[in-house]
Amino acid sequence: MARLVRMAVWGVISGAVVVAAVVYAAAWVGERKAARTVAVKVTPVAIREDAAAIAHGKHLYESRGCMECHGAGGGGKQVFDEANGLRVRAPDLTRANPHIAGYRNVDWVRSIRHGVAPSGRPLLIMPSEDYNRLSDEDLGALMGYLRSLPPGMGAPAEIRLPWMVRALYGVGVVQDAASKIDHSLPVQPAMVPGANAQYGSYVANTCMGCHGHDFSGGKVPGAPPDWPPAADLRPVSGGAMSRYAHAPAFIEMMRSGKRPDGTPISRVMPFDSFGRMNDTELTALYLYLAGMPRK
Repeated sequence: MARLVRMAVWGVISGAVVVAAVVYAAAWVGERKAARTVAVKVTPVAIREDAAAIAHGKHLYESRGCMECHGAGGGGKQVFDEANGLRVRAPDLTRANPHIAGYRNVDWVRSIRHGVAPSGRPLLIMPSEDYNRLSDEDLGALMGYLRSLPPGMGAPAEIRLPWMVRALYGVGVVQDAASKIDHSLPVQPAMVPGANAQYGSYVANTCMGCHGHDFSGGKVPGAPPDWPPAADLRPVSGGAMSRYAHAPAFIEMMRSGKRPDGTPISRVMPFDSFGRMNDTELTALYLYLAGMPRK
């Protein structure tokens, strides 16, 4: 009996060693992957710095999620500081940050549209897939606004990933920003804002980072373990959109953070940003999501 017990104990220990070795190897692969150079074709975008364009860029910054991570004034913000070791601070985007002060036109485009740093390495925690489809006109306005910001504190980015997240990144379960994007897609043409599904499809790009390219939702890869799954935004039975029979109800939810029955939606949904979209944008988004082919 004692011999069987010893064999079982050694089996457990051996199994733990194997698992630890696999995790270590996957994390090592992740380190190499994060250090790779991503070659993308970057076309400069005309930076729009007139007053109207900067005001529009400010609206995009505040309503498309940029503010959620980088703060209201672009000075950076602590995004994650979890007990499991996940620590992420978004950098100061003003000229006070020496890294940002040296950004050229193409560096802004490469980072925002392609998820690649000026050095060529992939950005790890940056939802560039949400911004890849911004038209040149909107991207130029956003860049103009960022360049107009007064200096902040100059804090750089800080990213610390737990071993398990690094291992999942190494095996491809968690992806960096550059890996989520089809860099061969042509630039999205300029869109005329309107309360229609076509414009809504353009606005909906900002939802992809959490809800997926097909808006089916599910667990957000790389998110903290206490995050709930993203909702299924397709017009399916029991899906989130089934609660909203018309655009005003959807708009009220986006502004209040509450469902029609008054229950609050998860804190991880960036209502402070998305609630700043105007009625035209939110109506268009509703019409697009509600009008997708039924599954």
